[in-house]
Amino acid sequence: MKRKFSTLLLTIFFVISFSITAFAANADLPTIKGKSAIVMDAKTGEIIYAKDIDASPMYPASTTKLLTALLLAENKKPTDLLKYTENAANQPEYTLRTLVGKNNLRVGDTMTAEDAMKALLLFSANDIAYMIADNLAESPADFANMMNDKIKSLGLKHTHFVTPNGLDNGIDDHYTSAYDLAIITREAYKNSWVSKVMGTKKDKVEISNGAIAYIENRNKLLGQKIDTAFADKVGIDLEQVPASNAVSIGGKTGYTAKSGRTLTNVFEKDGRVLIGVVMKSVYDANDTYVFNDMAKIINWAYAAKKTPLYKANTELKTISIKYKPLKFLGPEKEIKVPVILKEDATYYENEANKSEIKTDFQISKDIKVSKLSTDKSIGKLVLKERNFTTTYDLYPTISSKAVIKNNILLYIGAGVGVVAVILLILIFIRLISTSRRRRRNRRIF
Repeated sequence: MKRKFSTLLLTIFFVISFSITAFAANADLPTIKGKSAIVMDAKTGEIIYAKDIDASPMYPASTTKLLTALLLAENKKPTDLLKYTENAANQPEYTLRTLVGKNNLRVGDTMTAEDAMKALLLFSANDIAYMIADNLAESPADFANMMNDKIKSLGLKHTHFVTPNGLDNGIDDHYTSAYDLAIITREAYKNSWVSKVMGTKKDKVEISNGAIAYIENRNKLLGQKIDTAFADKVGIDLEQVPASNAVSIGGKTGYTAKSGRTLTNVFEKDGRVLIGVVMKSVYDANDTYVFNDMAKIINWAYAAKKTPLYKANTELKTISIKYKPLKFLGPEKEIKVPVILKEDATYYENEANKSEIKTDFQISKDIKVSKLSTDKSIGKLVLKERNFTTTYDLYPTISSKAVIKNNILLYIGAGVGVVAVILLILIFIRLISTSRRRRRNRRIF
């Protein structure tokens, strides 16, 4: 009976263990509604989380306005005045003109570039995007060229913009990808003016005729901390991934029928800034899915650990070095030197990095056997990801002392030979000296 009970307990233990292991594996990556998503380190550009990041065309909707804002910041000062234009007045909702009333914002009225930036990023005003375009370029088409020139300068391969506000009705060639949008967000965040405005919750916009509009940021995550209560509310499995306590410090929302719900966000925790993008998520009745998607992937990314691609003290390759044990004399020999790292070479293991990471061994061309030391680097291991490169020192596992030890018999033989030669020379000299003395003695007698 006891044996049967023990067997039952053992069976239950293994079943539970297997279930927990399987559950952990299945729960590793967060489940989201978005069709494409990414989390990127703002400082290094490393891709931490990836889900179809190059899927294109993906439609950015109003997240387009981040690039419009960046071009405004690069071409105007906050105090510069911008004029409201006919193209701006013809834009559909959401518009600043509708918010303040058509009679309070007419063609020819002006506002500062600072207020235009606020209306663009907080209220997501479609008309203000066109006002900015008309004030920076001769026409919306010329502004589109400015946008695409900027896109090209950023090295983006899956992006082409047509409109400054992202409206895409009847337009097929206004598109991007999650990766490209993350790069645009990163560049926008690096600009102090854009970063400050997209991190503002509420503000007001003043028009030259005296009208004032009070606006509020549409990014529901702005200022939100992903703490335990919030994580539990949005369905983050806290047993698998603890709450990060990261705080949203900026971002931009977007939606059209073609794009679905789109969101880009910037989070910060202990000085570490991560950028998240979710594209083509669901626009539900309470407008929660895309924000929940973002919270899940950002929380997961802050907990993510790098995976060793190459482990420390593991032989990575062997190099051949030719040398002469006796330096100037004797035959040339060849020694095989295993090369290792003294630290793990790591990367974030995701679908993008796994398929793209490249390894480059850069070994010094002038390695002298006499200088070999297990504590002295003889080259670099370079890991190249899409937008990030890291290097590690490579070390030999053989030192010059080991080479000497391997050739000890040769050195002893050479030493004996040298001593023998010296003795022969000394004997020869002595014989000559003795011979000369004998000759002198004969002459005397």
